[in-house]
Amino acid sequence: MKINLFEEAARVSYPGRGIVIGRSGDGKKAVAAYWTMGRSAGSRNRIFVKDNENGSEVVRTKAYDESLIAGDPSLIIYAAVRELGKKTIVTNGDQTDTIFEGLQKGLTFEQSLRSRKYEHDGPNWTPRISSIIDITDGVLNYTLSILKSDDGNGDCILRQTFDYEGPFAGEGRYIHTYEGDGNPLPSFKGEPVKVSIEGDLESFTTKLWNSLNTDNKVSLFVRFIDIATGAYEEKIINKNE
Repeated sequence: MKINLFEEAARVSYPGRGIVIGRSGDGKKAVAAYWTMGRSAGSRNRIFVKDNENGSEVVRTKAYDESLIAGDPSLIIYAAVRELGKKTIVTNGDQTDTIFEGLQKGLTFEQSLRSRKYEHDGPNWTPRISSIIDITDGVLNYTLSILKSDDGNGDCILRQTFDYEGPFAGEGRYIHTYEGDGNPLPSFKGEPVKVSIEGDLESFTTKLWNSLNTDNKVSLFVRFIDIATGAYEEKIINKNE
C-alpha cells in the first residue's frame, strides 16, 4: 500500500540518511531525493555543494566549518550524486564512486557494490544505502540497495537489492539508514517503503524538508529528471546556510 511520504518521513525523529526514488505525478519526471541528518556536532557540520567534473555535475557533502572536522572524514565527506550517461547515482557514502567506477568497467550496479559493506562505525555499523536511476531510451527503471549488518552483528553482511521497472506515476520507494533512535542505532529493516510522490520540484522539496525532524535535519537534495530528454532541475537546502 502506498503511504504519504511526508507523514512517513516525519514519523521517525532520527531515520539518519534517507533516499527517495520515484516518478512524478504526471509521469514525465524521475524524482530523486537524498538527505542527511545528524546528532553529533561533526555530523551536523555539513552542507551539500555542487561541483563540476569532466563536464558533469557532482553533488558533494562538504564541511561547513573546516575547523570542526574530527575523526574519519570519509564517513561524512563524499560525492553523494554522480551522473554517467543516462544513469544517475545517489548514495549515502563514498560508494557513489565505487558504483561509478564499476559501471565504467562494465560491472552492474549490484556487482560494483560487492566490494563494499556497511560503514566502519561500530557498534552502529551504519548501512550503506544506494540507488541508481536509468532513463535509457526514455524508459524509467531504478534500483535501491542496502548493505548492513545482521541485527548489529558486524561479522555478518546482508546485501539487499530492489529493482523497480516501469514504476507508476506518483509513486516511489523510500529507504533510510536507521529504524529510529537507539544505542546502538538499529538498521533499516524490510523492503523500501512505497510512498506517494506529489507536487512539482518546489512544493515537493519544501514539504519534504519541513517534514524532517527540525533538530536533526542537516541537508536535502532533490532532482527532477525529464525521462524523455535527461534534462533536470534540482534544489538543495542546507540548514547551515
